[in-house]
Amino acid sequence: MPEPDAPDPVAELITSLAGTGYIADRELALVLHLAETLELPVLLEGEPGVGKTAVAEALATAKGARLVRLQCYEGLGAQHALYEWDYARQLLEIRMAEARGSVGDELRSAVFSPEFLLRRPLLEAIDPPDDRPVVLLVDEVDRADDEFEAFLFEMLAEGAVTIPELGTRTATVRPVAILTSNRTRDLHDALRRRCLYHYITYPDRERVAEIIRLRVPEA
Repeated sequence: MPEPDAPDPVAELITSLAGTGYIADRELALVLHLAETLELPVLLEGEPGVGKTAVAEALATAKGARLVRLQCYEGLGAQHALYEWDYARQLLEIRMAEARGSVGDELRSAVFSPEFLLRRPLLEAIDPPDDRPVVLLVDEVDRADDEFEAFLFEMLAEGAVTIPELGTRTATVRPVAILTSNRTRDLHDALRRRCLYHYITYPDRERVAEIIRLRVPEA
């Protein structure tokens, strides 16, 4: 007897995305499947409003993953995207420790502890607080500066971040990273080479009708 057909993971992903309300063509679903399998980031480009951000939202819902979003803007630095120390609380702790007579290394260890760490999106994605898978959305990466772009692709390539006071945090399971761009500027070739690429166009007449039937079945 012939063996049953092997499951098609791309078709299954299309079905899962449709269950969230997002209709994906096979090319996009294939890119998303390869990104998860090969642990490579995805770069989605297209005009504003074609649904690039919605791809990450739908994928997170379909996978039961936590969506972590980093909105890029001009002047965004690695510190604001990765982590910051809660300086106000640290200062208060220092004053209280001095009143107790605590000084030196003991005080330094106390104030530079995870308790005083403000975790930003990139650290949340690499070192999540629980075992849920993560979809990292880096939205409008073309709005960020060249320096941040270089930092981003190095971090994604290594799957790790270093906090000098606490050491290196390495992702146990790498997040599915989706970068979006409206093409307001050209991204560096180094970033493009490290990503799976897909360009999203406006839907045609048939796809629009399909979306309406899915989203507004009573129409």
